[in-house]
Amino acid sequence: MSEETTSSESTEPLYCIGCGAKIQTTDPQAVGYTPQSAVKKGLESGELYCQRCFRLRHYNEIVPVSLTDDDFRRLLAQIRDANALIVYVVDIFDFNGSMIPGLHRFVGENPILLVGNKEDVLPRSLKRSKLTDWVRQQANANGLRPLATTLLSAKNGRDVDDLLELIDKYRGDRDVYVVGVTNVGKSTLINQILKRNSGVADLITTSRFPGTTLDKIEIPLGEDHVLVDTPGIIHPEQMAHFLSAGALKYVAPQKEIKPRVYQLEGEQTLFMGAVARFDLLSAATEKRSTGVSAYFENNLMIHRTKLAHADDFYKAHAGELLTPPTQDELRDLPELTRHEFHTTEKSDVVIEGLGWVTVPENATVAGWAPKGVNVLLRRAMI
Repeated sequence: MSEETTSSESTEPLYCIGCGAKIQTTDPQAVGYTPQSAVKKGLESGELYCQRCFRLRHYNEIVPVSLTDDDFRRLLAQIRDANALIVYVVDIFDFNGSMIPGLHRFVGENPILLVGNKEDVLPRSLKRSKLTDWVRQQANANGLRPLATTLLSAKNGRDVDDLLELIDKYRGDRDVYVVGVTNVGKSTLINQILKRNSGVADLITTSRFPGTTLDKIEIPLGEDHVLVDTPGIIHPEQMAHFLSAGALKYVAPQKEIKPRVYQLEGEQTLFMGAVARFDLLSAATEKRSTGVSAYFENNLMIHRTKLAHADDFYKAHAGELLTPPTQDELRDLPELTRHEFHTTEKSDVVIEGLGWVTVPENATVAGWAPKGVNVLLRRAMI
């Protein structure tokens, strides 16, 4: 058990303002470790970070730590028992992968605002009113009935003020809890709110790595209430958990996605690097070819080949022509597993955490992803 560090003026424990972890100075391998000299400097400056957050902020270096299932159950129970307005943040680009199964069990009777983040990465040609309706319908299909649904970009601050107006409208005499799975941009959103309320920029630690926030972080909201940034709920099947830090830049879009359209003749395959695969098995069309649209990070290489040769092509080129991952990283990637679907309407074949391929109705297709990563069929977003 590591010893807590406290200030000389108080017996209260200290917490990292970046991730919320309790500061301790005795165990470098445990959550919240900070050298004693850094604690003193942090107290003097008013910005006390654990060593993990310091390295992440200044060197983009992630130090792995783990929270137990009991840790998360404890934190989720606090949300359920609180009198709070729940701001539920989802990643629009990875909508299905950012849904929390059984969210109602975690929030109890507390009302929900649904926030679709990262709207800036979707094509500008997609009408935002249509996208908002799509997000609402998908939420309803997952058993959620939010008070309101709004879209924004926490990264560039777009439409954050609209969310603040909704929070003021609905929170009443409640605290505000911001919840979501890892990597949906919760802490980035909190930083935007802090910047507007106090002028302080980038106080909370953010990165593309899963699990950056380690404990709840409370921020004053008026005189009697707080806004709480909670740890991201970890989905072990998220694509980000299977890739190295270097490979994440190829799967997490930072700019507007440019759809790539392919005319597939007969049985053909698209490889998304070596991390995923799409097969067109058959399509009921009067045309010679079938048009499909691929929505992935712009720098992720997509290679087309004949379905009959796809297995041999993957064995020969994975980790070299087909990257990410690299040859050295390939051994840590679970084998790709196959999921077959038949479409009855224009649909998306979604590889959670990576992207999707839009296909026409009456097509038989297969999606492949690392074992453990979900592949699903949904009504087309675009």
